[in-house]
Amino acid sequence: MAKRISADHWLFTVALVLVFIGLVMVFSASAVMAKERYGSAYTFLFRQLAWAVGGIVALVVGMKTDYRHYKHPAVVFSLLGVTMLMLISVFFLDRAHNTHRWIHWGTFSFQPSEMAKPALILFLAYFLSNRTQSMDDFRQTIMPAVLPTLIFLVLIVFQPDLGTAIACAAITACLLFIAGLNLRYLGYLALGSLLPLYFLIFHVAYRRARILAFLDPYSDPQGRGFHIIQSLIAVSTGGLTGLGLMEGKQKLFYLPEPHTDFVFAVTAEEFGLLGSIIVVTLFAIFLWRGMRTALQTQDLFGRFLAAGITCMVVVQAFINISVVLGLMPTKGIPLPFVSYGGSSLFVTLACVGVLLNVTKQAD
Repeated sequence: MAKRISADHWLFTVALVLVFIGLVMVFSASAVMAKERYGSAYTFLFRQLAWAVGGIVALVVGMKTDYRHYKHPAVVFSLLGVTMLMLISVFFLDRAHNTHRWIHWGTFSFQPSEMAKPALILFLAYFLSNRTQSMDDFRQTIMPAVLPTLIFLVLIVFQPDLGTAIACAAITACLLFIAGLNLRYLGYLALGSLLPLYFLIFHVAYRRARILAFLDPYSDPQGRGFHIIQSLIAVSTGGLTGLGLMEGKQKLFYLPEPHTDFVFAVTAEEFGLLGSIIVVTLFAIFLWRGMRTALQTQDLFGRFLAAGITCMVVVQAFINISVVLGLMPTKGIPLPFVSYGGSSLFVTLACVGVLLNVTKQAD
């Protein structure tokens, strides 16, 4: 098949539509809270808009830059090294919300763990594209492929940010599977993670409380079950068509972080089942077009880049929506393109730009 002249219009449109939905919902979810905290209802909207503009510029640059330029050891290992340094540097900076997740410069802040995901995708795409004939070789392939992920996971977990660590692990597992790793070895890796997860969850009080809340939120409705219950109330209140934009009630200091982790709950309350289905359908289209690009790309490096970026977006969307619907324990995973958070939005849009360039080069 001849190479495309332009990028995939479906992916481009879906990304922009989700960003627009995100801006609308961030304003709706945060206006009252922003007015209370900062004296202006537009504080979070303007911040998100600035990151969105920067992210779209990065998307356009990525879309116009041949992705094969990234297939160079200097690029791959420089990104890995810089990301690792940033992940380490946060431990020497002041805490924010009792965590070491942010780098602050005045009013500007950036979350280095967001860079871990594209850094791992780039490394794995580069490394695995030359190892497809020896995927089951533990010493030559599996261990070198997994080692950077393990280092990043340790650094991110100690921030602490278990949700992002799980997302990074899921992205790595997806790419190893797509590259052809025997399911037996993926099973071994999953089994090996059970003991660390047990200690990270059941020996940390607030995470153990989240598991108990997930299992039975109504056993402590004013305590550990409060978040999930308020989210489910918001979703159920929306009905078929919702209460209308800006008309939601749960965001009025009932729903925790309504503009970030629980923005989908506000969407469901204000736009109902139909609005929720539209958002889910947009992510389904992203998955379809992204994986279609991966399958059509004969260059293995481009294939793994496309698959990794697609998995990054869809895995996070799946986790976030599942948490809102009470199908998974609460985690601090944003809804890509939609949740408030400049680091996540900028990095995601930049990665989509790379994906769009892959669609232009697909054979």
